[in-house]
Amino acid sequence: MEELLLLCIEEEDDSLLDTFIQELAQIESRLSELEFDLTLSGPYDERNAIVALHAGAGGVESQDWASMLMRMYLRWAEQRSFRRDVLDVSVGDEAGIKSAVIQISGRFAYGYLQAERGVHRLVRLSPFDSDHARHTSFALMEVLPEVEEGVDVTISPDDLRIDVFRAGGHGGQNVQKNSTAVRITHLPTGIRVSCQNERSQHQNREIAMRILMARLVEREMEAKAREIAKLKGEHVSPEWGNQIRSYVLHPYKMVKDHRTGYDTSDADAVLDGELDDFIKAWLTTKIGNDESTSQ
Repeated sequence: MEELLLLCIEEEDDSLLDTFIQELAQIESRLSELEFDLTLSGPYDERNAIVALHAGAGGVESQDWASMLMRMYLRWAEQRSFRRDVLDVSVGDEAGIKSAVIQISGRFAYGYLQAERGVHRLVRLSPFDSDHARHTSFALMEVLPEVEEGVDVTISPDDLRIDVFRAGGHGGQNVQKNSTAVRITHLPTGIRVSCQNERSQHQNREIAMRILMARLVEREMEAKAREIAKLKGEHVSPEWGNQIRSYVLHPYKMVKDHRTGYDTSDADAVLDGELDDFIKAWLTTKIGNDESTSQ
């Protein structure tokens, strides 16, 4: 394509020049994407992702912020043509959500979304405050790889306690009269997972098991990361203290990632799912750190 482009310039033939320039740009863009995909070399990077969102302290403000983050990740997945399945949601008292679990299915979904793991901070004029005061809200984003039982993790039935209960609701016809919600406790680790979104107890149990297996694998990966950090003499911050990004909507608009320094003033686009620049900046930084460590 480059040779054809040079030939057009040498022969002063402009009839196909614009077409060749456009095709060359598309090829270079695609090659850049393929090169970047090669950097996602972790054992689970190519897997689907399970995203868990949790509102921080602050009541309705943080719950609304958690719902904004949920929409942001759903929009990001939609733009990539990834499948989105909301596995479980705990609705907020007045607005927003207390927590949510979403499965995002697509190649490298976990590899990309691991860049979003941590605490997200929002600064804005509150729509819930009659004085329209400025509020700061926090929400935690967790991301887990989708795993397979018997392949990635093995769980003994004796290690599980399974409880069933009635799913919560807002009253009226939406209240479940049967005990369809499921809570599974992994006794050796104390990890507890519940699901009540589906009308079937069997479906809720299946989803809860899927989340439990992902949490067990994540626990193992975190233990390995702590061991490596200990050998390197690094300090590992607790999850809630690990504020990764700030979204400022007042008195100015800016989204800044505190790990990479990357920022943008187009906060509306970011909240609408334009996350790729932040993800790529973090992955590029992570690659650089990995290379320096191996050297």
